[in-house]
Amino acid sequence: MLSCGLVVLCLCALIMTCARRDGRETTAEEQSSRSGRETGDSRARPVDELVAEQIRTRIEAADFATELRADGEPVYTSEALVGFYVRRLYLPAWIDERGPTRLADDFVGCLCLADLEGLRPEDYHLTAVENLLAEARADFRKGEAIVADRWAELDLLLTNAFLVYGSHLLAGKVDPQSLDQEWVASRRGADFAAVLESVLATGDVAGSLTTLAPSYRGYRQLREALVQCRAAAARGGWPAIPEGPTLRRGDRSPRVAALRERLRLGGDLAHADAADAELFDEALESAVKRFQLRHGLTADGAAGRATLAELNVSAEDRVDQVALNLERWRWLPHNLGRRHIIVNIAAFELDVVEEESLVMTMRVVVGVPDSGQYTPVFSDTMRYMVLNPYWQVPHDIAAKDLLLRVQQDSTYLAQQKIRVFTGWGPSGKEVDPATVDWAAITPDDFPYRLCQDPGPINALGRIKFMFPNKFNVYLHDTPSRPLFGRARRDFSHGCIRIQKPIDLAVYLLRKDPRWNREELLRALDEVVDRTVPIPEPIPIHMLYWTAWVDESRTIQFRRDIYGRDAPLLEAMRTPAHPGG
Repeated sequence: MLSCGLVVLCLCALIMTCARRDGRETTAEEQSSRSGRETGDSRARPVDELVAEQIRTRIEAADFATELRADGEPVYTSEALVGFYVRRLYLPAWIDERGPTRLADDFVGCLCLADLEGLRPEDYHLTAVENLLAEARADFRKGEAIVADRWAELDLLLTNAFLVYGSHLLAGKVDPQSLDQEWVASRRGADFAAVLESVLATGDVAGSLTTLAPSYRGYRQLREALVQCRAAAARGGWPAIPEGPTLRRGDRSPRVAALRERLRLGGDLAHADAADAELFDEALESAVKRFQLRHGLTADGAAGRATLAELNVSAEDRVDQVALNLERWRWLPHNLGRRHIIVNIAAFELDVVEEESLVMTMRVVVGVPDSGQYTPVFSDTMRYMVLNPYWQVPHDIAAKDLLLRVQQDSTYLAQQKIRVFTGWGPSGKEVDPATVDWAAITPDDFPYRLCQDPGPINALGRIKFMFPNKFNVYLHDTPSRPLFGRARRDFSHGCIRIQKPIDLAVYLLRKDPRWNREELLRALDEVVDRTVPIPEPIPIHMLYWTAWVDESRTIQFRRDIYGRDAPLLEAMRTPAHPGG
């Protein structure tokens, strides 16, 4: 039963409504003179009233626990859908006295292009809508009496499709936390019923949907890459390279010819013509290096096991990989920040971005995949840094990793300048490690707190960059510099070790006249723990992209080190919940 306020709202909406039909406004006289082609009623009634009555009946018959169906398709009675029709007194949105309007055709055209966004047109009632559209127009052409309930089904399906498709463009089809509790997305929201009302007022379906999709250049470029990947798959993809020993410059075999063709079809070898197709020549070596760089591999120009594994990923699988990462873009907040930091976990890279332009990049080390210490996905704001930090060793690391080392070498703690305490905070008392029977302690009953003093061997290096979060994850320097030379860099306990901490600190402090590179180095040489605020706090986004387009407009692929692509692909292929 409608409340008094809602009744007033509906009456106002009825008084104010001037139905828009195929881009023209109909007068009250035109509305009252419409032909009442109807079934089961001798009085002439406007078509939209007949359809509205059917829409109202269907919605009122379904509660929020019961599924509403139209033409056999599920229509979720969401607040957005119900509120949309209540505000317009259940008048159809996509139908007038002549049947389906131009807006219905425009929207169907948009749905047919949903695959360009990495989404599936079939998730939005496309087949049922097309069939109902054809039936409605055929009835109208034949002059047959309208079937109001079928027209109501068409309107409900179109509205539901718009609300669901719009929500998927804006915030993604899949809730990432349903797949991974440590993937915290800042998904965008909108009043989709209001968006649809705007579409009906302006007549611009495509334009309105475009404003819902991410506006980031990275999203647009990856969408273009999806078209390219689909075109390659449609042409038959590329041949698999048979297994065998590593292929190097100077080798000659039929496998080299297959490698040459694979790189040509993938766009890494511009000119495949060669006097001897089976000879691994200099041009082929350069093409292999280009491929390796695009896939995060060691660029040695030799086609070994890891390189061959990436070469033999099919074009169809690359299409899926790009589509998955378009979905991940839709999980991001509306505004990444004019200046922001992106850590791409799967790429082991950090980028500093200003106005969508890359101003700094560096390698990073991220969490180990198999230990439960992988790096989480979330967004936050970096507000300060700590020079010469102490390392308060997390209890799990102390109990599981460092305890074993102490048991193997009693001098380990002294060598690493790690002190032992009985508790946390001011009440904690320091303990002489020589007085502890380490052999009697197990990881399950580890009673101490370990703290490493600042200095060159400190696990956090000389600087840590702070954005306090529930995961206790941050960026920091590291004394383990050789790790940055590796192609795959997943060795941390979850935090992000960065390659160029001084450069990043200088950049972040550039608005503070008290700091420059020389002053920063002088402060670090003092080996004194010191907190330094960042003059302009900067957004930081911990992301997981296995496909993206770089600054040179080259598509990049990375291995799915945390195994996150497969579950997302399954969820994307699952029919959309009627409510989005």
